[in-house]
Amino acid sequence: MGLFTKDIATLDDLYVHQLQDVYYAENQITKALPKMIAKATSPDLKASFETHLTETEAQIERLKRVFEMHGLSPKAVTCPAIDGIIKEANETAGEISDKQVLDAALIAAAQAVEHYEITRYGTLIAWATQLGRENEVELLAQTLAEEKATDEKLTALAERKVNADAEMA
Repeated sequence: MGLFTKDIATLDDLYVHQLQDVYYAENQITKALPKMIAKATSPDLKASFETHLTETEAQIERLKRVFEMHGLSPKAVTCPAIDGIIKEANETAGEISDKQVLDAALIAAAQAVEHYEITRYGTLIAWATQLGRENEVELLAQTLAEEKATDEKLTALAERKVNADAEMA
């Protein structure tokens, strides 16, 4: 079985499939973030994850609006990539006993998720632009900006404190 269904014949079909993929991913992230919040020991990291959970919930609402603008009901298709990233993060976190090292691992896992989302939203924006769906581009671009900002905040937190704390562990 191929990566995509046989129902994908046009760029618009591919765009919708990718919307469904990222809709699934965002919903999975809302399930994973509370677990990451519970495992994090750095107050700044916990706060960052809590903020991103709120943003992710808003991003899901934005995706619902994109589906509606496209004349569709929101629908998810399984995203093996995000499932794999989350599974790997859970397995790695389960192997780490030192809390400072765990915080560094949680940042790395969160950034893997962010990088995945950044690629997906960038692609969706390019396709929506090509398809002349500028109203959808605006919503997708807002989410892309949030994903990039989260990634930058996580990098700053890791470089400023968390990685040094992990090194001293």
